[in-house]
Amino acid sequence: MSLAGEPQRAFLGVEKSLSEQGWIARLDPAGENRAIAISQTTGLPDIIARVLAARGVGREDAERFLDPAIKDLMPNPSTLVDCDLAASRIVEAIARKQKVIVFGDYDVDGAASSALMFRFLRAYGIEAEIYIPDRIFEGYGPNPNAINELIDRGAELIITVDCGSTSFEALKVAAGRRIDVVVIDHHQVGTELPECSALVNPNREDDLTGLGHLCAAGVVFMVLVNAARMIRSRPEIEGGIDLLSQLDLVALATVCDVVPLKGLNRAFVVKGLLAARLMHNEGLAALIRKVGVSGPVSPYHFGFLIGPRINAGGRIGDAALGSHLLTIEDASEADMIAARLDDLNRERQAIETAMLEEAMAEVEAEIGAGEGPAVIITEKRGWHPGIVGLIAARLKERYRRPAFAIAFDANGKGSGSGRSIPGFDIGHVVRDAVELGLLEKGGGHAMAAGLTVREEKLGALRSFFEEKATSEVTRLRDGHRLKIDAALAAAGANLDLVDLIEKAGPYGSGHPQPVFALPNHLLRDVRVVGQNHLKITIAGADGRTLNGIAFRAADSAMGRALLDGQGMTFHFAGTISADYWQGIRRVQLRLLDAAPAK
Repeated sequence: MSLAGEPQRAFLGVEKSLSEQGWIARLDPAGENRAIAISQTTGLPDIIARVLAARGVGREDAERFLDPAIKDLMPNPSTLVDCDLAASRIVEAIARKQKVIVFGDYDVDGAASSALMFRFLRAYGIEAEIYIPDRIFEGYGPNPNAINELIDRGAELIITVDCGSTSFEALKVAAGRRIDVVVIDHHQVGTELPECSALVNPNREDDLTGLGHLCAAGVVFMVLVNAARMIRSRPEIEGGIDLLSQLDLVALATVCDVVPLKGLNRAFVVKGLLAARLMHNEGLAALIRKVGVSGPVSPYHFGFLIGPRINAGGRIGDAALGSHLLTIEDASEADMIAARLDDLNRERQAIETAMLEEAMAEVEAEIGAGEGPAVIITEKRGWHPGIVGLIAARLKERYRRPAFAIAFDANGKGSGSGRSIPGFDIGHVVRDAVELGLLEKGGGHAMAAGLTVREEKLGALRSFFEEKATSEVTRLRDGHRLKIDAALAAAGANLDLVDLIEKAGPYGSGHPQPVFALPNHLLRDVRVVGQNHLKITIAGADGRTLNGIAFRAADSAMGRALLDGQGMTFHFAGTISADYWQGIRRVQLRLLDAAPAK
């Protein structure tokens, strides 16, 4: 244990693991004291107290944290700038039976936000339309041609969700044709705002709610809570909806958009998972059945099984499939669309595998024997623009630095996507590049961004990113350590412990799953399974075994060392959870790192 101001000692003496990172205890001395206080005053088990204390939860907040209530954590929606204007315009559209078209984004957050708005309007007798732009031919957000088309089709109110904050030209077209537009978004935005009836975005510079961590679906939910409140004073409006029953959509979007699971976001996910397990949304239920979810629906299922299939439509197929699936009420139709999305996801995986091989070859050639650039930029003509975000995410994970992947067309126009590491605001850097004229357009948030760039500007863009990022990214990478919550033996990794850990969940961005170190365990078996995963069996000193898996690790430095190390003793680090297989619930280790035992 280190004293205040001193560097923490390496956990188990691991200063450089097989993944080239040090291990440290997540709890500092103050955190240890906080954990003791939580356990003593609440009666919570020590392991839960340690998990909560390590994530910044205080003694007074511990019990409420374990059972978050939306009514306690959600402020008055009217405090969001323009929320009253947006809600009242939506209510007026309902009262006047106007034609409403919802313009969404093609990712999970956009699909869920669109479906949430659609379901609300339908509950009050408005059969709205949803318009999702084509990722390849239209790009992100409203464009003038699409806005003109929607108005020509009779739109009297256009509501943009998960987009619109920087769509100046498109919204100017709507204003010129005297059609109201309500923008509900969460992406970063500068001081200049587009012409519209209302722009609800907690990341506006003049919004002081502190809700900038919400995904778009979370912001839509708050607008609809406000609208429902206004409708209660309008007896002429018939219909109604239980908004809490729609939290499955908000939870799905919150998990898949990788926004921090803190405060209101965490309450959305806790309550939304309960709603999802009731299987009331036919489209979501169809996907749950299709992916073969065993056991209760969890953030893992949302993020790694259901979300990618909804995204597959927007990436390589029909962009509107996901939002349509989440709105339909016919189970057989839902099963058909879920099957189509599953097929598209398999096709997406094949494209991604080929592109990733090309991207990694480019990065390895650039890095060589050195440290390489602070920001990775890979690009190629002919890459599928719908897959570049996935490639950027894989490169970011592998090389632990911000990464962009850009698909150029035959005319030298590139559509790119970037992913960042915690602590480096990639959306801000992209907006700066737009202002300097290095990008045709671009935007996003701290952890993800999209951009459009001309081929001839690529060299200048690389230089700009390096200038802006080198010192900060180097500092963040040098300071990266795997934080360990506690040491554990294979014998102690049982279902009782899993149940205790789950009480402090759900886990995700900003609320990481507890990481345990398993010291001096024998690597009894290791083999490659599936898409480059490693399946392992480890054994403690008493012979008790634990099965584990390391995702996409077979060709990593750690994976190669383990494949050569069967029969050797290692320190292992990872998370534990319940794995459901053929109706049997077992404990499984998700291996994150390993180090030779000394």
